[in-house]
Amino acid sequence: MNMGRSSAKTALVVIVAAILIIAGGLLVGAKPLAPQAALKVLFFPDGKIDSILVWTLRLPRSLAAFVAGAGLGVSGYLLQVLTRNPLAGPGLTGVTSGAVAPIVFCFVFLPWFSSVFYPLVGMAGGLAAAFVTFWISRGGRGRPLHLALGGISVSLFLGAITTYILLLSGTQAPSLLFWLTGGLQGRSWTQLAYMLPWVVAGLGGALAVHRAIGLLMLNEEAAAGMGLRLELWKPLLLLLAVLPVAGIAPVAGPVAFVGLAAPHIARLLKPGGPRSSIALTAALGGLILVAADVIARSIAIPQELPVSIVTALIGGPVFVYLVQRRSVSF
Repeated sequence: MNMGRSSAKTALVVIVAAILIIAGGLLVGAKPLAPQAALKVLFFPDGKIDSILVWTLRLPRSLAAFVAGAGLGVSGYLLQVLTRNPLAGPGLTGVTSGAVAPIVFCFVFLPWFSSVFYPLVGMAGGLAAAFVTFWISRGGRGRPLHLALGGISVSLFLGAITTYILLLSGTQAPSLLFWLTGGLQGRSWTQLAYMLPWVVAGLGGALAVHRAIGLLMLNEEAAAGMGLRLELWKPLLLLLAVLPVAGIAPVAGPVAFVGLAAPHIARLLKPGGPRSSIALTAALGGLILVAADVIARSIAIPQELPVSIVTALIGGPVFVYLVQRRSVSF
């Protein structure tokens, strides 16, 4: 019980830290705001330029970053549990590339196809890519090297297809290239509402089935011996892992490393069980991406860096540390 309370307190601290960063993010940008001015228009919007900066540009963008980071964190957590592999994540398992490639195809070759359906397209592509990666890695039961090689192979193949489509896209190439670098520039309440149901479905579903996740974390034989139907639960958990990515990819593009780093940082904080781990991972993922987004749009004003550059700078060292710590054989 104490561990559960400790995990709740840690998650609360992480969320408060994210709120403080969001509040700080309201102040920075091409037109900086004083704290008093930001507070005034935050609670009493007047439709003037400062109010537009806060309510139309900066606040929805930061909230979208938190939601996207939370979804990517949960996705990475579920993929790591499914494969029992510490190096699994939306990027390394091919899920992100699988979601992005068909969306780019629809954007270029099917312009009449409504973007409302892009999450469904991304979900189908992400699931297909994940299944191929798991097949290559012997159903996720192979060594970390098998999963890494399988995911990289799938990602490279789909990345080549995406690049070829970009070459054929003509005047659409610049906007697609910016989206493919991952970022939340210009994202508003509409994009947040577009993404939120997919992330909530993945997070809520994971929390709802936390007991099955706990059994699966033991090992597959023990879980099956306790009555867990692996043929039912493993595809369901894979679907829950892909749902957030399907909603995030059309809005933020492929964002690197959050899904890999957040679950491991959560484990270092020693949460009390699967439910606490899921909640803490979601909070940490949101914190990481909110912080990365604020850095990306404030470090080179008036220019803006793609957020994936910042998350890669955070996640790259974590990835190297994990490889060394786990003594992965190559």
